[in-house]
Amino acid sequence: MKKEKPTASDEAERERNARKQVTYNRKARHEYEIMDTYDAGLVLVGTEVKSIRAGKVNITDAFCRVEHNEAWLYNMHISPFDQGNRFNVEPVRKRKLLLHAWQIEELRVKMEQKGYSVVPLQLFFQRGFAKMEIALGKGKKLWDKRDSIAEKDQEREERRRMNARE
Repeated sequence: MKKEKPTASDEAERERNARKQVTYNRKARHEYEIMDTYDAGLVLVGTEVKSIRAGKVNITDAFCRVEHNEAWLYNMHISPFDQGNRFNVEPVRKRKLLLHAWQIEELRVKMEQKGYSVVPLQLFFQRGFAKMEIALGKGKKLWDKRDSIAEKDQEREERRRMNARE
């Protein structure tokens, strides 16, 4: 069977569906052991979207909660848009996450277990919509963090040895 050459429309479709990462929460993978990840939409106003596109957003201290069968994101800071004037909203406010009902229920049940939290991992645009990758994670203890750092150091040393051989 002959493989067809991708057309320009196929490449355009792939580019439209591609994720364009805006920001990443490096602290989350260090502080939490990640169990499951979900992609959630965000309910935003126009000036917030413009600020996000400009990269003026911080999700380091953000966290998620489930209240009344709805998922909410707290402590995400979106700087006011420079030309937004009266249309700007509070930089740190709770924002609704758009998930399927079964995903919200799954998160709620798992969050009720001791030690589980929902934290944002990254903020990205997909097909023009702002989305957030959130993760269900269990908080790491100090020794878990030390183990993670030791593993990373060991992998780095292994890569260095492999590169030196080549």
